[in-house]
Amino acid sequence: MNVMKKRILVTGGSGFIGSHLCELLLKEGNEVLCIDNFYTGRRGNIAHLLNDPYFEVLRHDICFPLYVEVDEIYNLACPASPIHYQFDPVQTTKTSVHGSINMLGLAKRLKIKILQASTSEVYGDPVIHPQPESYWGNVNPVGIRSCYDEGKRCAETLFFDYHRQHNLKIKVARIFNTYGPRMHPNDGRVVSNFIVQSLEGKDITVFGDGRQTRSFCYIDDLINGLSRLMDSPDDFTGPVNLGNPVEFTILELAQKIIELTGTKSKIVLKPLPDDDPRQRQPNITLATKKLGWEPAVSLELGLKKTIEYFDSLLR
Repeated sequence: MNVMKKRILVTGGSGFIGSHLCELLLKEGNEVLCIDNFYTGRRGNIAHLLNDPYFEVLRHDICFPLYVEVDEIYNLACPASPIHYQFDPVQTTKTSVHGSINMLGLAKRLKIKILQASTSEVYGDPVIHPQPESYWGNVNPVGIRSCYDEGKRCAETLFFDYHRQHNLKIKVARIFNTYGPRMHPNDGRVVSNFIVQSLEGKDITVFGDGRQTRSFCYIDDLINGLSRLMDSPDDFTGPVNLGNPVEFTILELAQKIIELTGTKSKIVLKPLPDDDPRQRQPNITLATKKLGWEPAVSLELGLKKTIEYFDSLLR
């Protein structure tokens, strides 16, 4: 039987998460339109997909309207690491707010489903641990991270107002720390930082006392969750946490990377940046119940794959 392919738009499709999502959607038999302005996304992330006749790339900034015909939209466009989103904070907010308005407008015109890649940063520096979706967060609205945190919070507001006001089919995923191959080597994130420093034989810089915690989800698990969320019944909008609930201190992560790379790197402590959250751990009860989803890749296995990627990149 000849089943019609879905034509799926992925904004931010050449980024770390976006490129893996494009790959999965193609494997599932869809046509994929990848939109990116290549501010932080890299052509190398999607180079292996360019010969696929069902893959198309369009250079475009979603802060400006887009007129295309598609069946679904995954809205992933936005710089996501502090070093990138703080470089041009006004543009970061515009991408979350104007970009969401433009993508929601496109979804409304086409009467299609749209998924927003939100973030655990909407919880700020949480006073509830682990964080359930019902928690409203503890966010500084005027800090150096606010462009991203409040931009993503406003995007969620827009998605739910379009849902209520225009009966638009929406999905909202709150993505927790994710890592894996194709992370940007200079994005300033803890996993890529530690691996690159370790492979280069440099000291590993840990901010604060290293006792702050994070939960690390491997990229394959995350995109599986995004796909399941998009395909879930229309009455389930989210927001839903997608992340690995196994919690590690930053020091434990540094020590594990030193062990796996076999380096002689030493751990050096530096002052903690402003508004850096002390704890971050998802409550994934809702994702497990509604999507039948939970992470399958252990930190050790995921780190080994990520180290292999960075090792080949640095060579």
